[in-house]
Amino acid sequence: MKNIKIIFHVDMDSFYSSVEVAVDTNLKGLPVVVGSDPMNGEGRGVVSTCSYEAREYGIHSAMPISKAYRLCPNAVYLRVNMPLYKKVSANIMDILRSYSSKFQQVSVDEAYLDVTDLVSDFDAAADLALKIKEEVHLKEGITCSIGVAPNKSIAKIASDYQKPDGLTVVRPDDVGSFLFPLDVSRISGVGKKTSSLLNGIGIRTIGDLAGYDVQALRERFGKFGLVMHQLANGLDDRSVMERGDVKSISKEDTFDRDTSDMDLVENVIDTLSENVHTSLLKKKYLFKTVTIKVRLEDFTTYTRAKTLGAYSNDLSAIKRTSKVLLQEFRGRGKLRLVGVGVTKLDKMDEKQTRLTDFV
Repeated sequence: MKNIKIIFHVDMDSFYSSVEVAVDTNLKGLPVVVGSDPMNGEGRGVVSTCSYEAREYGIHSAMPISKAYRLCPNAVYLRVNMPLYKKVSANIMDILRSYSSKFQQVSVDEAYLDVTDLVSDFDAAADLALKIKEEVHLKEGITCSIGVAPNKSIAKIASDYQKPDGLTVVRPDDVGSFLFPLDVSRISGVGKKTSSLLNGIGIRTIGDLAGYDVQALRERFGKFGLVMHQLANGLDDRSVMERGDVKSISKEDTFDRDTSDMDLVENVIDTLSENVHTSLLKKKYLFKTVTIKVRLEDFTTYTRAKTLGAYSNDLSAIKRTSKVLLQEFRGRGKLRLVGVGVTKLDKMDEKQTRLTDFV
């Protein structure tokens, strides 16, 4: 066991809607949709997240809110309450940090822990994971799913394996039997478009990908072909650690279907901007440059940036500047992916930190 890591990926279950249900228990068991105002089916926003009861109607995150309303007009529709979600997220991350100094928050509702030095084996790791799940539920009233594995990639796949409220342990000897039967889309970064391309050359499962000629993958997908092949074979040597000197903060989203609906794209940019802003405040940074990333349906990828006149932590500046940068891509065809980021970061002092409490 000395050379084998034990990594947790902790992922909150349907985070925004779960927080809303924890605050208002009358919502328990109901289809809850958090996102834009559906406006009786005429709304132009998107679903941020929804409860598992809502998912039974076919609703999912990033779906146009108008379509969600058509699928389930009787659902409970709530607007996004970021201050509430940020508060609960901070509480949960404090709980997770208390279990291991090797901690890495990767979003508002998920984090990695390296518990290699804290437990003797994977059985003890499973007991520790149960303890974490119990504490999160007791203190915050929501459930989480945890994947336990020898590395970050497998742990992330495992955390999604038995949602909601799941615990999946993948021991070193079981990596192949766990990964290989799964659909290739389970690998992080492999979206619908890449899955379709892989399916076209006979790769449908992770096992198919693991056994495929790596040189052929590199020729077709570039460096990502090698990365996919390594992850399919259970290889991932990334460490769990908080980033010290942060150079940039960014979030991106791949659309379920390539889209030319710029109203939809702008709503996604709003959500991504809010997620970037959450990370910005959490890490106590100011930014000076806003960037966007756009990937078209033919996989051509562009980045654009605009530098502001002064450092800021203003959410509206991120949203406004991102949308200005987006205008270049109107009429350029369908979009596959959009991302929002901030760079040229500077640490806030204590006075500035206090001011952000009111943002």
